[in-house]
Amino acid sequence: MLDQLPDIQIIATDSIIHHEQHDNQRTPPLVEKLRASGIMRNPVLVTPLQDGSDRYMVMDGANRVMAFQLMGTPHVLTQVVAPDSGSVELKTWNHVLWNANPEELLADLEALPGINLLTIPDDDAGLRQLRNHEILVWIQTPDQCTHAVFCETGDLVHMLNGLNAIVDTYKHKAHMDRTRIRKISALANLYENLCAVIVFPPFTIRQVLELAGKGHLFPSGITRFTVAPRALRIEYPLSELESNDSLEAKNQRLQAWIQERVTSKGVRFYAEPTVLFDE
Repeated sequence: MLDQLPDIQIIATDSIIHHEQHDNQRTPPLVEKLRASGIMRNPVLVTPLQDGSDRYMVMDGANRVMAFQLMGTPHVLTQVVAPDSGSVELKTWNHVLWNANPEELLADLEALPGINLLTIPDDDAGLRQLRNHEILVWIQTPDQCTHAVFCETGDLVHMLNGLNAIVDTYKHKAHMDRTRIRKISALANLYENLCAVIVFPPFTIRQVLELAGKGHLFPSGITRFTVAPRALRIEYPLSELESNDSLEAKNQRLQAWIQERVTSKGVRFYAEPTVLFDE
């Protein structure tokens, strides 16, 4: 069974880089929670950069990484997934905004340098342009109008800067949720004072790795990495990660700990999608 398990490793905290903007206000409460529990419940999901730097990009668990960095913990429990393994998939979240004024949102977007905002038909042509990176974002407002934001160049770094500028116009002015829905009519009964749905372009895992490796960050809440199988509820002792022992010694103990859990039938594999109600 061990050869079917996810690749669980302890790696150096300072070898992990981020790929998206981070809200530092979320870190101190997590530090308190980690210290109170004394365990790391779920491993951080990472993938190795392909630039020979021995660094890893966090795909899920950025808050935990930030907490460990703040605590000065030298090592982090991770699940390592190769970017081309076929077990990892990257999708894009959309943003639904409410408690904000749609007209002000559009005016703020129009005021951004190097940005053109146009009203377009609500058809598949605009979404194809979005997928081809010919449109920066696709927007629907409560008046059922569809808008496209164009930037002056298709260069990935320029596009990413444009996406960050767009999100910066509303992240402190509107309430925001992530959603897979792109039609605002499907959200009308779920949110009061609905403002807009912002649909983002897709990116490949390689593109995200390359941009992150060069220090470019995506806006928070638009990338969605999924991995199968995903290791959860490991509940590994925080003291093991905080000790001054070598990384090699820590990983030897980790593998022995995993072997003991397998032998004692403490590991369960779910082959089917599972919904948990005890989180």
